[in-house]
Amino acid sequence: MKGLVLAAGYATRLYPLTKNKAKALLPIKGQPILDYIVDEMWTMPDLEQIIIVSNHRFAKDFEAWRQTRPGEDIVVIDDGTTSDDDKLGAIGDMQYVIDKLKIDDDFFVIAGDTLFTYKLKDAWEAFRETNDDMILACEMPEGEDLTRFAIATVNDQGVITSLEEKPAEPKSNLAVFATYFYRRDTLPLIKTYLDEGNSPDAPGNFPAWLYTRKTVKLYQFTGNCVDIGTPEAYAAVNETWPDVK
Repeated sequence: MKGLVLAAGYATRLYPLTKNKAKALLPIKGQPILDYIVDEMWTMPDLEQIIIVSNHRFAKDFEAWRQTRPGEDIVVIDDGTTSDDDKLGAIGDMQYVIDKLKIDDDFFVIAGDTLFTYKLKDAWEAFRETNDDMILACEMPEGEDLTRFAIATVNDQGVITSLEEKPAEPKSNLAVFATYFYRRDTLPLIKTYLDEGNSPDAPGNFPAWLYTRKTVKLYQFTGNCVDIGTPEAYAAVNETWPDVK
């Protein structure tokens, strides 16, 4: 299995914090967000390589970060974009990496700003057990504004029956986060999705298209998972996140 960290966005909502630093490299309790993600990714036993896709502005910073992880098979890919205006989008970057590295393998994809406390290996075990494409979600507490999330519904077998980005009228309280397991035979469908003219942006748009065409399972995790969208949210997470062990 290959793993991809989506880190080519410009995080303009976090300005000025991300004006000169990639969001994935912002420190939480003194450690870059990316380190938390990569440490968890390496707990998946059959993960062979981690790919970081960056825009051109921050590619050198990710290369410098990679030097802090000696002995690990980590590749940084520069997608060549320089601003929010010419970005490829998350799904566009997925296809870019697949083409550039000629990936023909199971594919794990996660957003580079995903902070979480659950064990990724547990999700990997569920993926290997079911052998179906899989997305990750959790039940949101009562009172949460569900219109901010992608919301899923599932049947008794955990198969996705609906998936909608930021719905005006949410059908459940299952909020989907940007963490995905894709089977090897699903990868060609990413190009099909893009060739149809669908949005290359938010990574959740692809599984929302995919579940109507093949089985996509939902893994429900317990624990914290946060989206750092504003400077205030970043400051709050730095205060509340568990200390680095």
